Amino acid sequence: MAEKVVLAYSGGLDTSVAIRWIKEKYNMDVIAVTADVGGDKDLGAVREKALKVGAVKALVIDAREDFVDHFAFPALQADAIYQGVYPLATALSRPLIARLLVDVAEKEGASAVAHGCTGKGNDQVRIDVSVAALAPHLRVIAPAREWGMTREQTIAYAKRHGIPVPVTSASPYSVDQNLWGRSIECGVLEDPWVEPPEDVFAWTASAQNAPDQPRYVEISFEKGIPTSIDGRDMDGISLVQELNEMAGRHGVGRIDHIEDRLVGIKSREIYEAPAAIVLFAAHKALEAMTLARDQLRFKQKVADECADLVYNGLWFSSFHQDLVAYVQSSQRHVTGTVRLKLLKGVCRVVGRKSPYSLYRHALATYDEGDQFDQSASVGFIHIWGLPVKVQAQIQPENKSTL
Repeated sequence: MAEKVVLAYSGGLDTSVAIRWIKEKYNMDVIAVTADVGGDKDLGAVREKALKVGAVKALVIDAREDFVDHFAFPALQADAIYQGVYPLATALSRPLIARLLVDVAEKEGASAVAHGCTGKGNDQVRIDVSVAALAPHLRVIAPAREWGMTREQTIAYAKRHGIPVPVTSASPYSVDQNLWGRSIECGVLEDPWVEPPEDVFAWTASAQNAPDQPRYVEISFEKGIPTSIDGRDMDGISLVQELNEMAGRHGVGRIDHIEDRLVGIKSREIYEAPAAIVLFAAHKALEAMTLARDQLRFKQKVADECADLVYNGLWFSSFHQDLVAYVQSSQRHVTGTVRLKLLKGVCRVVGRKSPYSLYRHALATYDEGDQFDQSASVGFIHIWGLPVKVQAQIQPENKSTL
């Protein structure tokens, strides 16, 4: 009896070719696993394709709720945005996919798992390291990292073996998408001087074609988790889907980024993430109202660490568990509502309120009712500036050139 391998199957070029290639190279039976994380594919057709190409079994797993509640929203609470730009949509789905591969491998008695990641991308690290953390006894096979074929050669291989793929030499985009965002690579996008053509975008209108009238939207949070839109309570999947459609229609969510990959190269990445862009803006605005200055400063450091950790494939690390403990503590008062304005590709916070707000009008106002004791500032400034004054008296170097 042949050994079994569980393949993360997307239905795309590399994983479709991988089914045939693994059988030829390793003589293993391939079990295809497709995780539904909101990629808007005909998953029934994807499953049938896997079986047609040669998989002995093909499973489709609805992981949307798991993805939103246990990966995307925790990243939102952490403010995890890689290099201040990328909301980590693809990166967040990979540890979940790795966990599903391990679960199926254990159930099916497989000795290995496989994926379609190349040897110069980040996803290979994310899946390999996640599998090693969850099931170090499992072997990991990465055909696209091993076979040495260019993209053109891979397309030719597929044609020779009658493997249907949604990619041609004339339209070579590589697309990955889930509820949290859509990434597009390859083709003309590899030239960072070239403006992305409109056919790259599927979720967002161009700013010039977006509606002329703004759309105001109110998003409510409970302990850092979004719970409603315009007063309507919603589950996570529905909330993200509605914001993707709403914000995308107004041109919000396009990202053009020169990104530092974990493997040491820079790449040009195009993303669409309408819901994520809106939710991060709203969440950070609510934190600014409910967290003290020291909390905000340290939270930003934690956010950067979380973003790097997710991007670098360390979701199942002890370090991540430690950071999650702090993030959850920091969110205990991040409850309230934020109003945003969507217009011509721009998302702007225009209002916020919270029962735990640290903003007090009586302290902030310059008008009647001001309760701030301005006379106390004299003593505060004296104490605050005392070290500078003493040093200037004892070490009177000319500092005018600083």
